[in-house]
Amino acid sequence: MAGPSPWSSWPCLAVGLLALAGCAVGPRYSRPPAPVPSEFKETPPNWKQAQPSDQVLRGNWWEVYQDPELNRLEEKIDVSNQSLKAAKAQFDEARALVRLNRADLYPTIRAGVAATRERFSANRPQATSVTTANDFILPVDMSYEPDVWGRVRSNVAASRASAQTSFADLQSVSLSLHAELATDYFQARELDAEAQLLDSTVDSYQRAYELTETRYQGGVSSLVDVAQAQTQLETTRAQDIEVKTIRTQFEHAIAVLIGLPASEFSLRFAALTASPPATPPGLPSQLLERRPDVAGSERQMAAANANIGVTRAAYFPLFSIPATAGFESTRISNWLTGPSGFAAVGVAATVTALDFGRRRAANDQAWTAYYQAEANYQQTVLTAYQEVEDQLAGLHLLSEEAQTQAAAVAAAERSLALSQNRYKGGVTSYLEVTTAQEAALSNERTAVQLAGRLMIDSVLLIKALGGGFDAASLSNLDINAPIPHSPAQSTSLNSR
Repeated sequence: MAGPSPWSSWPCLAVGLLALAGCAVGPRYSRPPAPVPSEFKETPPNWKQAQPSDQVLRGNWWEVYQDPELNRLEEKIDVSNQSLKAAKAQFDEARALVRLNRADLYPTIRAGVAATRERFSANRPQATSVTTANDFILPVDMSYEPDVWGRVRSNVAASRASAQTSFADLQSVSLSLHAELATDYFQARELDAEAQLLDSTVDSYQRAYELTETRYQGGVSSLVDVAQAQTQLETTRAQDIEVKTIRTQFEHAIAVLIGLPASEFSLRFAALTASPPATPPGLPSQLLERRPDVAGSERQMAAANANIGVTRAAYFPLFSIPATAGFESTRISNWLTGPSGFAAVGVAATVTALDFGRRRAANDQAWTAYYQAEANYQQTVLTAYQEVEDQLAGLHLLSEEAQTQAAAVAAAERSLALSQNRYKGGVTSYLEVTTAQEAALSNERTAVQLAGRLMIDSVLLIKALGGGFDAASLSNLDINAPIPHSPAQSTSLNSR
């Protein structure tokens, strides 16, 4: 009577291994609670807290300023900025690593072909003569390690969380670059307004100098008055040149941000006239979903948690299933016939018996890495709320300061007009006029600078609120999207 088939026990063994493959020894991950305030303390009273800011901060957030020139420059960052290209390449590398680790979930199959001709010695044991034989082999080998304890799955989860972290880092870089361009742009526009003010002031001082010179020629004014008028004129000219010099530096910075040599870019002159849009911050709890750095820090915790599962799996046996099959024959003519076939399959399990604390040290390292990631996450959250409060307070107080400064400008202009009338009437010397001119110019420049600071703080508030980022995009990343091999190609970051 025929005995049991040698293959009859393999279905049971396979089912058993598949059942064990459902086991996972890593800790279950859940995002730890973060210190979230009930409301923002520094929200200006004239802003409606209930108005959702994500109606404003969606997509191309810089379009809220309604400046076509700014929009045109911002669009060039995504195409030409080299720092953003480097961040995109780093994200592509992280995506490729996910697919690399995920391949360990499946068997590795290798196929080949071999042909040998061998001459056997006549003096070998049990040989009667010299023989020569051919051997043609077509083998197919398979090696497979079932993920019984979740080591591979934990590794895939860690690499996927790292890829999500890399994507969040990419969004942080993009947000920083766009915000930097906007702040440089508004700073240049503020300097344009200062230059415009100084140009008109130089013209006014030039006329005043000529008037004083005429009065001196007529014997009405002294040479001291002429010298004071000339000093005032040249000092203001020097200030005008300095402002224009600083303005060129911001123009050069914008050129680098959009990927152009500084010598090939020019920003047309246009004085700042815009006012910052109201950007209500929304609820503090929403900030955790809007900030890419917070989302990236949370994903780092998830990766560290998955790495704990990788180190824990090292305590359990490692199973492997090697298999091989194919055809072997001395003649090509009957190479692929049934009698030429061969097959073999096996199972093996190995366990580390003694490693002198290596696995415990690796597990301790994984846990401490998680604790570090958790502390970094909490600190990132605290910093995020601080930045929002800073910018809210800055906008609120700067708005009040701008109103007060406008009153100071009006008072300085009245004082200058009175001093000029007194000088023309011969009541006072030109020193009083120059003093009033300095006060008026200083107050006017301060008012222009405050307008620029308001615009810049508005940009920084939008940056602190995360721009148009949404943390939900991390869970929808397409890891399988094709990665371009040419720097000229753009990287697809779209979700499925």
